[in-house]
Amino acid sequence: MTTENTYVSITALALATDPEFIESVNTFALPVDSPDLNLLQRDGATAVIDLAMQFADRGYNCDVELMSQVIGRLSDIQVRDFAMGTHNAETFDTYWNMWLYLLRIAPNDFVAPVACLFATLAYERGDNELAYRALDRATVDDPKYALTILLRRVFGSGWPAAAFAAMRLELHPKVTAGIFEG
Repeated sequence: MTTENTYVSITALALATDPEFIESVNTFALPVDSPDLNLLQRDGATAVIDLAMQFADRGYNCDVELMSQVIGRLSDIQVRDFAMGTHNAETFDTYWNMWLYLLRIAPNDFVAPVACLFATLAYERGDNELAYRALDRATVDDPKYALTILLRRVFGSGWPAAAFAAMRLELHPKVTAGIFEG
């Protein structure tokens, strides 16, 4: 994929600071000690797919509760890793727009996972500058977020985007099995 020479804004939108939206996102955050963790992970993975289908049909006019559900559930590493493997060449633009919008509406403390997901798409698209800007937003949100640190290393190593995409797709069935067969 090639880089477009247009500036893409990743700054927060007003919804990111809306108290009702923040409360909704918080209700969907996954506590690691939840006895229903696997069920909630399934819920999060399903919500990612449902939201992508809505984005494909409606663009930005998606269900706000579903968007808050996805953002909140991405607080779980398994849900985030599942989400990282869900796009392909045919759905790339849908996921690009979805992760970009979710990045812009994610409340503080929920930005890092979404920023990392968007950064991977920017990297695969060949827009390294935008990928690093997204990682910068993730770092501001959570300076110790492990995926941000890993992605900085990967992107900085000059690893070809195609190889990264292949690795991401290879891991996706394993993550999916862990969520849906676990």
